[in-house]
Amino acid sequence: MITRQSALGAIAGTAVSAGALTYAQVALPTQTLLSDYALVSGGLVPVLIGMLALAGACLSLAYGLAAGDPGRTAATRVLLLAGAAGLMMSAIFPTDPSAVGSTTGEIHRWSAAVVFTSLPVAGWALARGRAAAPRWNAVRAMSVTSAATLAVYLAAHPASITSTLIGGSAYYGLLERGVVLAEMALLTAMALASAGRRPAVQTPAAPAEPQRSERSERLAA
Repeated sequence: MITRQSALGAIAGTAVSAGALTYAQVALPTQTLLSDYALVSGGLVPVLIGMLALAGACLSLAYGLAAGDPGRTAATRVLLLAGAAGLMMSAIFPTDPSAVGSTTGEIHRWSAAVVFTSLPVAGWALARGRAAAPRWNAVRAMSVTSAATLAVYLAAHPASITSTLIGGSAYYGLLERGVVLAEMALLTAMALASAGRRPAVQTPAAPAEPQRSERSERLAA
């Protein structure tokens, strides 16, 4: 499994990201989406810190899995790297007001889509085939929760054809925050589960050397 340093790096990066976004939510004028805080005065720095810290958490977890369990976690690592790349692209290309629709804003939105979709699949791929231990059950539960919350968010988004049917414009920003929190919890659960110790492997005892019979010893003499 992964080292304690990799697990702590993933958990610390997630905590820093949560703290930065919480600061933006509390200290700045309320915005519909979290990335919209980059458009208000004093909001760009916490948004960048939040995105880059979460990208660092993905990279730390991917590195730990590559070093500790490379054969079984290839798909998970690819998805974590995709999530980290999406977060870094979202930081490099900030959002714009929805009415503008610039190239930068489109890159930001598609990069965020990669993040939102890759992390739940990464969690499920990591827990697939594992024993029904509490820590792996937590990863499975958070993967399903993240995917379900994402599905409802997409259905409520104003760009969706279902948004008007369910009145999604009134609460899709809240659902986006739910997706982000669920995926942060998922990364933390993945780090904690992967840091669990492997069961000790017992080395089979060497077979006892057969004792020679007394007659064989006499003949040898």
